[in-house]
Amino acid sequence: MSSLFDRPVVLETHLEELPLKGKGKVRDIYDLGDSLLIVATDRISAFDVVLPNGIPGKGAVLTQLSAFWFHWLSEYEDILWNHFITADVADFPESCHRYRSVLEGRSMLVRKATPLPVECIVRGYLSGSGWADYQRNGEICGQALPKGLVESQKLPAPLFTPSTKAELGAHDMNIPFTKMESLIGSEMAKLVREVSLKVYQRASDYAESKGIIIADTKLEFGLDPSSGQPMLIDEVLTPDSSRFWPRADYAHGRGQPSFDKQFVRDYLTSIKWDKQPPAPVLPDEVVRQTSERYRDAYRLLTTDKA
Repeated sequence: MSSLFDRPVVLETHLEELPLKGKGKVRDIYDLGDSLLIVATDRISAFDVVLPNGIPGKGAVLTQLSAFWFHWLSEYEDILWNHFITADVADFPESCHRYRSVLEGRSMLVRKATPLPVECIVRGYLSGSGWADYQRNGEICGQALPKGLVESQKLPAPLFTPSTKAELGAHDMNIPFTKMESLIGSEMAKLVREVSLKVYQRASDYAESKGIIIADTKLEFGLDPSSGQPMLIDEVLTPDSSRFWPRADYAHGRGQPSFDKQFVRDYLTSIKWDKQPPAPVLPDEVVRQTSERYRDAYRLLTTDKA
């Protein structure tokens, strides 16, 4: 594991002979014809803004943890198939091999898919924007909750709260389920809601056995270009797409220590940044501790020891 973190920080990639399809907040995506090459850099974003300095080892954790979960979820017949092919550079097309030093550990080959224009968020605990919503009106994304709940409390049942998928630099917007139905169709909306809740519940049970509470997570789905069948895409159950809390330190009624980038969000909030670009440079200590949290999440979730 340490070798993944000892490599130089990669903020962007330049794989000249490979066609660049696009860049996200963290990932650079290359079109390999029948498949896509997704390279997770060490960039980090907060409040939908990419920060100027990266987190050592972050891209490797995102890739290796996603690969772990994609394999794990594929064992369940009632969960949709996913786009993952391999994270082993040796099995990538020959055109990728000259870039092995950059790709090793931080990249994966995936099937092509047409992304659905929504993000599928499942919330199991009252935190983040959900907690802010509840304090205002006793609801999360229009879904009423019992009175008297406190911050970080486990919800009576996980909530599915979809959002729009914003362009780079823009903010995602929560939408009601009826709006999601109008965007992707009623049957598709119901299917991905059902699958999202199954993924969250099963992954939460597993993670808790490893000492991690998954407070919430964001999933994305796409359609196979040939068959039109839906599949799970992008990343899955990583510290970038989820809130991971240490089970041993959990107590409702307050904010929680975390294994994700909440540490970065808390720092940026403490300096009263206006959440508009350009983002401030993170101090070395914030970078170091964030890197350690990503590494700890990977180690706990993938180790054979509970």
